[in-house]
Amino acid sequence: MSDSPTAPSSSSVPPPADRAGALPRRVAVTGAHGKLGRAVVTHLRAIGLDVLAIDRDPAGDPRDVPGEFVVADLTDYGQVVEAFGGGVDEHDAVDAVVHLAAIPAPGMTTNAATFANNSAATYNVFAAARALGITTLVWASSETVLGLPFDTPPPYAPVDEEYAPRPESTYSLNKALEEELARHFCRWQPALVAVGLRFSNVMDVEDYAQFPSFDADPQLRRWNLWGYIDARDGAQAVEKALAHDVPGADVFVIANADTVMSRSSASLMAEVYPDVPLTKELGEHETLLGIDKARRVLGYEPRHSWRDHVG
Repeated sequence: MSDSPTAPSSSSVPPPADRAGALPRRVAVTGAHGKLGRAVVTHLRAIGLDVLAIDRDPAGDPRDVPGEFVVADLTDYGQVVEAFGGGVDEHDAVDAVVHLAAIPAPGMTTNAATFANNSAATYNVFAAARALGITTLVWASSETVLGLPFDTPPPYAPVDEEYAPRPESTYSLNKALEEELARHFCRWQPALVAVGLRFSNVMDVEDYAQFPSFDADPQLRRWNLWGYIDARDGAQAVEKALAHDVPGADVFVIANADTVMSRSSASLMAEVYPDVPLTKELGEHETLLGIDKARRVLGYEPRHSWRDHVG
């Protein structure tokens, strides 16, 4: 990775059709009661996968994740091994893991508590997968590693995976460390496919009613370059990542194809970040969280937009 504002050529990357493998049979999804977790569990079950939903909160509405469910605290390594390895009565072992569980944002609790929870949970998930011989691992990284809230402007836009992580919060620092952790687990376990998805701000359909109010002040959502991810498209990205069969660790920005704004992307950048170079001519509402790599390598293509739900 480099800090160069010029995006590298993608000519050496094989097209998605040459890189996609078969989906795993049985998948554990951690953080199953979260906004993204609910969408992922629903989607993976809808396409025929056998899903073990896991969350430490037993009080979630069972209608959110109908079907097989286990309560587990991921900061306890023994519970993670049992949950993944078939050590819980009436639940079989899994052959892939989707790790979404975390304190999901900065400022929700103290910094030390955020780091202690998220780092321990992710280490335990990675280590348990290694101990059990699981070689397909997808986890939620975050758009925050790109430098959010962009008080320091990004080196260029659309932002992408080609510059080094720039964590600006304890939550983001942990996400950047998770990406490094994945690289070393892949070094130790050469057959491991570890895919980190740098999800943007997750939205459900009912969240879209607020979007028109953002137009009054472009500063309101500049913190993530006016990006978002529809939970259904986030779930689609997880499916694509589970089919990725190239060993090693890789990361992908996952956002929707458009911004949360009615104004053009070019005009937003000109007003708020006039000194940030653009690396391409932008479509009218084109995302500034670059998803070209996810499209090219994973075959990810957003199918939803808030514009389909707000008149």
